[in-house]
Amino acid sequence: MSEQFDSKAFLKVVTHQSGVYRMYDAGGTVIYVGKAKDLKKRLSSYFRKQVDSAKTRALVSQIADIQVTVTHTETEALILEHNLIKQYQPRYNVLLRDDKSYPWIIITDERHPRIGVHRGARKIKGEYFGPYPSGGAVRESLHLMQKIFPVRQCEDAVYANRSRPCLMYQLGRCAGPCVAGLVSDEEYARQVDLARLFLVGKDQEVIGRLVEQMESASLELRFEEAARFRDQIQALRRVTEQQSVSGNVLDDLDVVGVAQSQGTACVHVLFIRQGKVLGSRSYFPKVPSDTPLEEVVQSFLLQFYLSGQSGRQIPSEVLLDVALEDEEVIAETLSQSAGYKVRVVSRTRADRARFIKLASTNALTALQSRLAHKSTMTERLRQLEELLELERPIARMECFDISHTMGERTVASCVVFGREGPISGEYRRFNIEGITGGDDYAAMEQALERRFGKQQDADKVPDILFIDGGLGQLRRAEEILACHLDKLSGKQPLLIGVAKGVTRKAGLETLIIGESHEEMNLPTDMPALHLIQHIRDESHRFAITGHRARRAKARVTSSLEEIPGVGPKRRQALLKYLGGLQEVKRAGVEELAKVPGISLAMAEAIHAAFHGANG
Repeated sequence: MSEQFDSKAFLKVVTHQSGVYRMYDAGGTVIYVGKAKDLKKRLSSYFRKQVDSAKTRALVSQIADIQVTVTHTETEALILEHNLIKQYQPRYNVLLRDDKSYPWIIITDERHPRIGVHRGARKIKGEYFGPYPSGGAVRESLHLMQKIFPVRQCEDAVYANRSRPCLMYQLGRCAGPCVAGLVSDEEYARQVDLARLFLVGKDQEVIGRLVEQMESASLELRFEEAARFRDQIQALRRVTEQQSVSGNVLDDLDVVGVAQSQGTACVHVLFIRQGKVLGSRSYFPKVPSDTPLEEVVQSFLLQFYLSGQSGRQIPSEVLLDVALEDEEVIAETLSQSAGYKVRVVSRTRADRARFIKLASTNALTALQSRLAHKSTMTERLRQLEELLELERPIARMECFDISHTMGERTVASCVVFGREGPISGEYRRFNIEGITGGDDYAAMEQALERRFGKQQDADKVPDILFIDGGLGQLRRAEEILACHLDKLSGKQPLLIGVAKGVTRKAGLETLIIGESHEEMNLPTDMPALHLIQHIRDESHRFAITGHRARRAKARVTSSLEEIPGVGPKRRQALLKYLGGLQEVKRAGVEELAKVPGISLAMAEAIHAAFHGANG
């Protein structure tokens, strides 16, 4: 227990009311935030002679001060606790790091509505369905719908500028409203209405309507049309079987399963909307060791639903596989935030119990996979540390690679790995300029200058810096880092060149150690080599992806750049309004002149550039 904090004196004056408490260390940093129905009783439990929890003992040993805020209700206390955790990110609290926005499906409000994916603020006029747990779940749903309902999914810029139907029309996956005469407004509106009913879970009503239309077409001897309705019904029934949940559950609900082991927790959320499973996602919050499972679940619920994350919505019911003491208070807090009644339930039967079992199984599976990866990563790191005879554990590794085509559009990549694997949020790409095409040494020099040429935080300086290349690349990297030693916060990375063998086959790489330039060839089945290959391959993938994107962008704009008077703004307007370079090339003078900022004379010049003066 901290000598600086007099717990007896503090507990004499603390109130019995409900509220929130903040614990500070000697440096004035908030290390824990909690709430209590009775502040005196809850805070007294930290300072008993016998404390079973190792987490609590470690926390108490660092307390230098405690401050309390009294609230009128437990709901107020929960909300304040959440806000303070979000503000201070205390090290002994469970912290959910989830910065991804949640996508929706939108049916736009216009003459020929579009069905598509939407993220962020819902400013576009239309109806929104979701949210979905991931972009992949939305794309899968849109792909299935495209097979059933011939409603356009193309962007408005493409739709507004077509003179003939696209491939989706030829495949029977769009009715072709972009071209006059292919589908009537009434028939298109009917298909949109069926898609809308499908998205809100009224599958049987959709099938019923289609059956009526099929029978009507058959009686009137419109057999081709009847066959189309038959195919639509069959496709819809197949999709309905895949997506629908068992039972008669038509509510919006989230099912939360949790698993915890070896200091790691996984919370798996199953998203069900209008009787359909939209998908699921696993979350791995930062959990201090020895944290009770109930605290993990309660902290997750508050941070998950009250964070204001873009696109997230509180459902009308949340099912839990762990019973919480404060379920009613949490439900009241979520209801207050949502503006409608929200139930939080852990004791369920029948269908809902099966959902909870499914979420729990998924949480356990995801956790086991995570721990297996963590164990593999730990073993690989341990072996690499032994191999290189390092004095301290590896905390950060970086790898640089160069990608180009015949010396053009050169891109350098820098990928970052920590003790648990890739840290993709810290990956960087460098567009290399002003060098002789194909000069990989100069490209590497420029990338390293830009990465290490500024003052570095100590924790951002890698312990190992891998260079994808041979001795020449390694020597150039050594020269650059030698020039910037003063900016590395006293921490000098170990440089290692990863040179491909003569056959360039995986497993035959030669490692060249910095300074000594000693060469090492590791056995192909050695875990440390697998880690190095993983880092090298990831840097290669990241560099090539950036190079291809840069090259594709250059191809799109290069032919337009050559036309006098067509600057960046006009290029962007042409590509956006007409839907791509091929559409610009195909467009006539009148169509080009409709683009904002393009005069008739400019349209004629653009047309002539692609088709010749007489084209």
